[in-house]
Amino acid sequence: MPKPPPPVDLKPYFLTLEDVDREYGGALRWREFFGNDNRVEIDVGSGRGLFLVTAGLAHPETNYLGIELDYREGRRAARRLQKREMANVRVLGANVHEVFENYIQPHSVDAIHVYFPDPWWKRKHRRRRVFTDHFADLCATLLKPAALLHSWTDVEEYFGVISSLMDHHRDFEKQPKPKERPAEHDLDYRTSFERKKRQAGFPIYRGCWQRK
Repeated sequence: MPKPPPPVDLKPYFLTLEDVDREYGGALRWREFFGNDNRVEIDVGSGRGLFLVTAGLAHPETNYLGIELDYREGRRAARRLQKREMANVRVLGANVHEVFENYIQPHSVDAIHVYFPDPWWKRKHRRRRVFTDHFADLCATLLKPAALLHSWTDVEEYFGVISSLMDHHRDFEKQPKPKERPAEHDLDYRTSFERKKRQAGFPIYRGCWQRK
């Protein structure tokens, strides 16, 4: 029986916290990590990487870091980056809370994006949702003054939770609701999940908050 092919080396496009510990001394210092002093935006739960690819191509002057707990999805996104040789985009396979708490310097991030986070439908599982008071506090710690936090979801109840947390947070100011626009082509969506839901006719709830 033939042996399966060896796994594709996706470094530096896909890294784990073990890689960060070994290669960067356990800290994400942006100049060392990306090789420049450009602004940095983080995509929480980056999935298959549609936002990372489209944003990274549209804004080569900005560095993007996707954080994805599912290694399979993270590696899938990294293959798209590797194919395009996108030096300004990376994917980190990790739990976002661990990364935010231990690996990123305060007030070093220019924007945080949280698109279509897992709603964890069952009540007993809702404690696993990414958006909590603690997560909002972590975002406030990492974002620079006047930086933005973006979050979209197709779950109205979850958006109510997110809005309640963010609208009343002492360190954030609510911004005008982002408007929906017609997609010009099949990749003209923020994420592949947005494409799926909008094409099926579901409404999308969008929010934006600015760090004071």
